Amino acid sequence: MSDVITTPKISFVVADEAMRESPYRVIIENDDVTSMDFVVMVLTGIFALGMDEAVNVMLVAHAHGEAVVTVLPYQEASDKVYAAHELARTYGYPLRFYLEPDGSA
Repeated sequence: MSDVITTPKISFVVADEAMRESPYRVIIENDDVTSMDFVVMVLTGIFALGMDEAVNVMLVAHAHGEAVVTVLPYQEASDKVYAAHELARTYGYPLRFYLEPDGSA
């Protein structure tokens, strides 16, 4: 009997200069575990929102399941989402953000 070795296929996107500069919306997803205080801390600390704006974004996400946090160039948005996810995991929270192209530009 012969052994068959398979390798997983890995796909990824290499961001070109135009993509890195394109505006992307950062979207926060609501969850039933992450505390509201922690969400506001992430929004003010990592995404540099003012306190009132951060509370508003958190409440919209809480009520509607998700909310737009900010619009940034792709690389900056991606870096902030990564930092937010790392911080959330450090504290044991499942807080999630995702990016989508901003069609308003």
